[in-house]
Parts: sequence; C-alpha cells; structure tokens
Amino acid sequence: MKVKTLILGAALAMPSLLLAPVARAAGNAHVIDDSAVETPGVCHLEAWTTRFTPRQGLVNLSPACTRKAWPRLELGAGLQQAWSGGTSDTLVGPALKLNLPSGGKGLDLAISASTAYGLRTRRLETAGVIVPLTIPVGDRVRVNLNAGWSYSPAAAKRDAVFYGAQAELALTRDLTLMVEGFRRDGGRPGDQLGLRWTPGGGRLDVDLIAGRRADGESPRAATLGVTIRR
Repeated sequence: MKVKTLILGAALAMPSLLLAPVARAAGNAHVIDDSAVETPGVCHLEAWTTRFTPRQGLVNLSPACTRKAWPRLELGAGLQQAWSGGTSDTLVGPALKLNLPSGGKGLDLAISASTAYGLRTRRLETAGVIVPLTIPVGDRVRVNLNAGWSYSPAAAKRDAVFYGAQAELALTRDLTLMVEGFRRDGGRPGDQLGLRWTPGGGRLDVDLIAGRRADGESPRAATLGVTIRR
C-alpha cells in the first residue's frame, strides 16, 4: 500500500507544465489517489519519468514510510526536476496522508496534503489538500474518487477545485489496469490509461502509462514508473 506524493494543479514558471504531482492501486505517476497508506513498518520509493514532448518532461522521486506506531499515517516527501524548452526547475516538499476509520462499511476514506517549493523560483509553487474515497466493486474492481483544493501561483486560477475518478481492474494476480479522468477548475480535463505489473511478493511495481493533458495542457504524455518497498 502506498501514498502518492500529490502535487496537484502545480505549475512552474514555464508555460503548460502542470505537475500532477498515492492495497496497491493508485499512486506513483497516476494523478488520482486511493485511500490506502503504505503497510505499517514499510517504506517505499516511487520513481517515475514523464515526457510530454521531446523538450518537455519531468523526473520524480517520492520516498514515504508508515510507522507501526502510527499505522494510519504515511509521511513522505517529493523531489521533482521539470523542464520545458530551455527552462528547468527543481521542486521539493513534504507530503502526508491520513487514512480514516471506515466503520466496516466497505468504503475507505483518507486526507492527503502536500506542498512543493521551487528552488529556482524561490517560492511556493504548489500546495494541495485532497480527499480520496475508495469504493470496492466486487473482487476485481475498485473505484477511487478524489476531490479537493489546489494552489498554483503560475496557473490562470491560483486557487482551484480539483476532482477526478479512477477505475482499477485486476486482470491477473500480478497485473492491474487503471483508467482515470481528472480536472482542475479553470483548466482542461485530462485522462490516463495505465498497466501496473506487481510480481509475487508485492515489493516492486512497474507502471506504463499513456495520457492526454496529464499536465493540464499537453496533448499527450508517456510515463515509466517504478516503486520499490522494503
């Protein structure tokens, strides 16, 4: 289980680069998060790279841990290098996710928050608070719904509502198909389709993702992601 370092609605001081920028479902480079936190006592490192065009992309590293003493709280951080044309910036910031008791009703709820500071711009570039809701639909399908607020000083709307949905289908024991759609108020809707391979044991995830407007504007995006747990 893991939490994605959400950097939702984030915009650098370079045009059209929106950083999307957490059981083993959402997370990694997916924009929509699920409600689960990492297994208590386990840490993970999420790493992915996304290309929007040959001259525009990003690389992300997001470590996170859940302590046995706080089994519902995941503490993490994000380090992201993004570039567009001849301009680049590095963003760093903390992230946390709190899983809330469900009361045994099948639904699972969490609260996730993150911020990111630009080392080149020397300002807060993004902040967000998201509420993920996970709904099981049978043994092989789950639906994740997200809603929340995001802040981005470089976007057309600094403060905006973010919302989206994701469906997960377990194709086999080790292979999951994920499709998601999302939007930040004031921007264009985006979507992604991904396959996740989790070989036996669950210590490793490999993600292959293709999408449209994953950064809010770019017509296409391709992502390779890896998650390692220990």
